[in-house]
Amino acid sequence: MQRTIVSLSSLILSIILLIMGNAYLMTLLGLRLSIEDFNASVIGWILAFYSIGFVAGTLYAGRIIEKVGHIRAFAVLAAVLAASILIYPMLVQAGLWGVLRAVGGFAMAGLMIVMESWFSSRADNRNRASLFAVYQIIFFLSTAGGQVLIRVADPAGFVPFSLATILVVLALTPLSMTRRESPTITQGERLSLPKLYRKSPTGTLGALIAGLLISAFYAMGPVYADRIGLDLNQVSNFMAAAIIGAMILAWPIGQLCDRFDRYRVMLVSAVVAALCSVAAAIIGGMNMVVLVFFVGLYMGISAAIYPIAVAITNDLMETHQITAASTALLLSYGLGSIIGPLVSALFMDFLGPRGLFISNALMLGGLVLFMVAGPKRRHPTVEEQEQYYTTMPEAALGMEELDPRNTGFEETADTDGAEDPEQTTGRDRD
Repeated sequence: MQRTIVSLSSLILSIILLIMGNAYLMTLLGLRLSIEDFNASVIGWILAFYSIGFVAGTLYAGRIIEKVGHIRAFAVLAAVLAASILIYPMLVQAGLWGVLRAVGGFAMAGLMIVMESWFSSRADNRNRASLFAVYQIIFFLSTAGGQVLIRVADPAGFVPFSLATILVVLALTPLSMTRRESPTITQGERLSLPKLYRKSPTGTLGALIAGLLISAFYAMGPVYADRIGLDLNQVSNFMAAAIIGAMILAWPIGQLCDRFDRYRVMLVSAVVAALCSVAAAIIGGMNMVVLVFFVGLYMGISAAIYPIAVAITNDLMETHQITAASTALLLSYGLGSIIGPLVSALFMDFLGPRGLFISNALMLGGLVLFMVAGPKRRHPTVEEQEQYYTTMPEAALGMEELDPRNTGFEETADTDGAEDPEQTTGRDRD
C-alpha cells in the first residue's frame, strides 16, 4: 500500500492543488456576487450553471480523453479552466459569469475523470478499500483547505482570482512530469434514470436530494454567511466546518451502514439532518460557535446521503450493472445539483438568509415522506449487503472499478499471466 501511495505522489499533488483551487473559487464567487449586491435568485442561477457544465462533462469529456490521451486532455482542460477564472474579475456581469461557470464545470468534470481513472487504475484486491479511503481523505482535506484560503485576500479584488488560477496551473506540473503509463478509458453500458428508479427508487431519489442539498450549500452558503454579517475569517470557518463535518462523520456512518439496514440508516440520517438544518435557520448569526456546530453536523450527515444511496442501489444490482448504475446515480445527483441553488435562492429572496436552511430542511422532509409513504421495494438483509464505501459524488467519476464485485481486476490479471488475482494484477505492475 505504501509503495502504491508513493508511486501516486505526483498525481496526489495535482489532485490537492486542483481541488483546493476549485473549492476556493466556488466560495469566492458566492462572496463576490453577494458583495456586488446581486439578488439571491440571480446568484443561484449563475452558480447553477457550474452543475450544468459538470453534468455535460461527465457525459462528453471522456471523448476528449479518448482522442488525445490523459495528459494532453488534462493540460487542455486545465488551461481552459485557468483562463475562465482570470476572466471573472474583468467584467462582473451575470450572463458572462453563468457561461464561465458552465465552462468551468465541464472542464472540472474532465479533469476529475483524468485524475480519478488514473488513481483507480492503481487499485487491486489487496488495497482497494484503503486506496479509496486515502483518496476521500485527500479530497475532503483539499476542499477544506480551499475554504481556509478565503481569508488570504479581499474577494472584491483581482488577487483571489489570480491565486485560484495559480493553483489550477500548478496542478499541471506534477501530473505532466509523471513517468507512469496512463490508464485506458473504457465506455460501459448505460442505464437510464427511469430504469434505475424502477429498480431502486430510494437510491435514485436519495442521490437527487443529495445533489440538491450539497450544491445549495456550497453555492449559497457563502452568500448566507456574508448576509448575516460574518467577516472573512468567520466565512472561512463556516464553510470549512461543513467539509470537516463530512470527513469526521463519514467513518461512523459507514460503520452503521455495514451493521444495520441501510434504508433505515438513510431515513434516520435525513430526519437528523433536517432537524440540524432547522436549528441552523433558527440560530442564524446569534452564536457563531453553535451555528458552526449545527452546520458541520448538518452537512456531515447530508453528505452521507449520497454514498448511502449508492450502497442501497448497488445492493440491488447485478455485477455487470454496477458501473451503469453508478453513472445513472451521478446523473441524478447532477440534476439535483442544478436545481438546488435555484430553489434555495428563491427561498432566500422571500425569507432572507435563513431561507437556505429552511429550503434544505423541506427537501429532507420530502425524502423522509417518500421513504415512509412512497413505493416499497424489498431491500437486502444486513447479511446480504455488500461492503460500504464512503464517497463524494464529485469524487466518484472514475472510481467504479473499486467495487468489490467488479471482476475487471481478475480478468486483467488472468490475461497478464498472474497466478493469483488476490496477489497480483496487471494494473498493479509498475
